[in-house]
Amino acid sequence: MENSFEALIATYIENKVGISEHFLSTDLANNLKQNLISLNQKSLLMEAGIGNSEKVSYDGAIRSDSIYWLDKKHNNAFENEFFAQIEAFILYLNQSCYTGITGYEFHYSLYESGDFYLKHLDQFKNNPSRKYSMISYLNSNWQESDGGELLIHQLDNNQKISPTQGKTVFFKSDELVHEVLVTQNTRMSITGWLKSD
Repeated sequence: MENSFEALIATYIENKVGISEHFLSTDLANNLKQNLISLNQKSLLMEAGIGNSEKVSYDGAIRSDSIYWLDKKHNNAFENEFFAQIEAFILYLNQSCYTGITGYEFHYSLYESGDFYLKHLDQFKNNPSRKYSMISYLNSNWQESDGGELLIHQLDNNQKISPTQGKTVFFKSDELVHEVLVTQNTRMSITGWLKSD
């Protein structure tokens, strides 16, 4: 695991965007994907909002994905395995980079064909607790023609990242404007934030 942790940190330091191609094992990614598919079949996903609980709105012209929040209370073995890996990464990050992360939140995210999320920052104006954004992808056999890339806007180097299975992306929540380009296929991920309250 430490190799994937170090890959995230090293590429983040180099380019403000950390990428680990194999942060999630194939088995864990497959199991999380099956969880997400099952939740969607049971109609348990909800429309994704814009903003936080203090100021939330819903606008399909800005964001059209559906989400389901992960919670330890669900006591799902594969989600708990994911949480354990995130907690190990936070420990590694705090010890090596002194980031002071104290918590996290994650949700499944499902984009159907035609869905997108326009340019945005992840940190709320009325709550600065989100420090780092993390996205782990659950899409096997993803093709360039499927679209759905994460486009990160930087002054001298916009970066387009394909949502291939096992890959995790890591960046500061208040720093980089980003968007999800229109997907032509079902696109699945776990998206979340490392927090300092």
